[in-house]
Amino acid sequence: MTVHNPSRRRFLALGSGLVIGLSLPLAARAQSGAAAVIRGDAAGSFAPNAFVRIAPDDTVTVLIKHLEMGQGPYTGLTTLVAEELDADWAQMRAEAAPADAALYANTLFGIQGTGGSTAMANSYMQMRKAGAAARAMLVAAAAREWGVPEGEITVAKGVIAHEPSGNSSGFGALAEAARDSAMPEDPAVKDPSAFTLIGTSVPRLDSAGKSDGTARFSLDVYRDGMLTVAMLHPPKFGATLRSADTSAALAIDGVERVEELPSGLAVYARNTFAAFRGRAALSAEWDDSAAETRSTEQMVREWTEAARAPAKVAEAVGDVDAAFAAAATTHEAEYVFPYLAHAPMEPLDGVLELKEGGAELWMGSQMQTIDHQTVAGVLGLDPAAVTIHTMLAGGSFGRRAQASSQFASELATIAKAGGDGAYKLVWTRENDLRGGWYRPLTVHRLRGALDANGDITGWENTVANQSIIAGTPFEAMMEDGLDPTSYEGSTKMPYAWPASRVSWARMESKVPPLWWRSVGHTHTGYATETFLDELLEIGGKDPVEGRLALMTKDSAGRDRGVLERAADMAGWSGTSGGEGLRRGVAVHESFNTYVAMVAEVSERGGFPKVERVWCAVDCGVAVNPDVIRAQMEGGIGFGLGTAMFNAITLAEGGEVVQGNFDTYRMLRISEMPHVEVSIIESAEPPTGVGEPGVPPVAPAVGNAWRALTGDMPRRLPFEPLRGV
Repeated sequence: MTVHNPSRRRFLALGSGLVIGLSLPLAARAQSGAAAVIRGDAAGSFAPNAFVRIAPDDTVTVLIKHLEMGQGPYTGLTTLVAEELDADWAQMRAEAAPADAALYANTLFGIQGTGGSTAMANSYMQMRKAGAAARAMLVAAAAREWGVPEGEITVAKGVIAHEPSGNSSGFGALAEAARDSAMPEDPAVKDPSAFTLIGTSVPRLDSAGKSDGTARFSLDVYRDGMLTVAMLHPPKFGATLRSADTSAALAIDGVERVEELPSGLAVYARNTFAAFRGRAALSAEWDDSAAETRSTEQMVREWTEAARAPAKVAEAVGDVDAAFAAAATTHEAEYVFPYLAHAPMEPLDGVLELKEGGAELWMGSQMQTIDHQTVAGVLGLDPAAVTIHTMLAGGSFGRRAQASSQFASELATIAKAGGDGAYKLVWTRENDLRGGWYRPLTVHRLRGALDANGDITGWENTVANQSIIAGTPFEAMMEDGLDPTSYEGSTKMPYAWPASRVSWARMESKVPPLWWRSVGHTHTGYATETFLDELLEIGGKDPVEGRLALMTKDSAGRDRGVLERAADMAGWSGTSGGEGLRRGVAVHESFNTYVAMVAEVSERGGFPKVERVWCAVDCGVAVNPDVIRAQMEGGIGFGLGTAMFNAITLAEGGEVVQGNFDTYRMLRISEMPHVEVSIIESAEPPTGVGEPGVPPVAPAVGNAWRALTGDMPRRLPFEPLRGV
């Protein structure tokens, strides 16, 4: 599909029926309706815009521009269309939109892509207006067909009716006539008081298919004559291939060929089993001269030294040095956070077919525009000759959102080396866990100053880690050499004290970093909220009341709201939760969503057992409360398992130790606490929920553990049972 000027109309067949593409300035796309009309010549179906298709059988299919990887955009965004269309939920369907940035760009990124918990935030008005436009065109068609005023027509639960004449119709019967309706330039949307679907827990659209096996993932794609490819990557980051003996691999039945690629050795086979056997039979020598050979412990020492030294100031308020000089009491702490893998249940995989001078790609693409451009570039094709089919993805947590388009590039390189045909690249768990693109290893150094009354007068936080976005297409996000994703959450805190300074020390390594579910907030939330808890205790303050007293900024109202709600849910009366139980609290805003948690912890064999978590969330308008609760619960399990067990470590010489779930274990169902979630009622625009449930859980548990034992884990994961 091509870009369309709002003042022009162009005809183009797309399946069948009428298609109206959205083409607006990026800053306005979320607020404005369709702007150009594209008409097809097939009868029956009605596609009033790039997001909505109505079939003769009354089913309504919504094209979703965001990757569905478990966080719920298929359901949430379809709800917005159904609300304004006044459809019945039973007639709604969802499918992935084509890879086309002109029509389906994330309005906050400028490209088509999913991340940063932006799906709902950037699509809220866009999808509502798409539904409202479709409704207006159907109503206009009905008025013409029945010879009645549009104002007398009603629509409810998928039925268009004119009560005075007794006429009524489903959507499909009016599809042909609706194609001749004028496209509203800026269709009116409902007042929230009239919502019938937004704010209700309609069933998820992807649950049935994922339960009965009909949902299709990249692994389910098979093409005629397809070869499966397994990769042998260098064991150290930055290493390259020196020599290889492929004879044993080529002797295995089913192995067709072995190719040397820039990323390693590729084994092409007629099936997955043969590909994996062939890879195991390879013998390779690697050149480590440009590789990362430091161990984790060496890097921790260097990162710690950097955190103790002056660094580049990211935020400063008041005179910090004077505050510490005049302090009655000072306190300091250092925190170490490990490299973390994303470890989605579905490792990276995809299928690429080269045929007749074009390419088709099937994969769970999180950044379609980048993957599209990368594949075209590697294959030397015009982007118009490349088609991407966005498949469902079994998790991501940031792993599939690579600015380098690493996986798509490797798959395209495999196809280029193999020639015309179809190729399925399947990464094993070991490929994934040892392949880098981790949450960066990070060290925090914090200092606090208190006066004689126990009030905090000074705060200093220095963060040392690698930049995620430097050298990528997202580098434009950096300002004055600062990468905000490296320390976000340690700045713009809701607390008011006289003086504070946050600094960042940029570290370097051949280990490639990447955003990881909630990005910088995952470590800043823990460091700031546990250190604050200690300062409040030193000052004789209650953890909840002390935080509330510090929330005097104008911007802290929503933080206050979730903290008060979580405390009320838990019946907070201090850290004691009864015999053998203690409670901790944390509050953190990320991606414009506000979350507070109270965790109740007991001790089992010298290790925390999290019994309960009370969670309050303010994410603006709650489009689907059940999806929001599910994302908070999932974030709690994800964040808790990570804090307790997970670390990617490099041994002496630089090789990654962990390779599968035996050494990088997940939270077990018996370890999942009882969770209660309360959603703050709000009229604010909706914000994301895929990530904000992660940052507060670890500090809430850490604070509860300190209340129980007097010990604050400062090096994650929690000790002493890491990896058990």
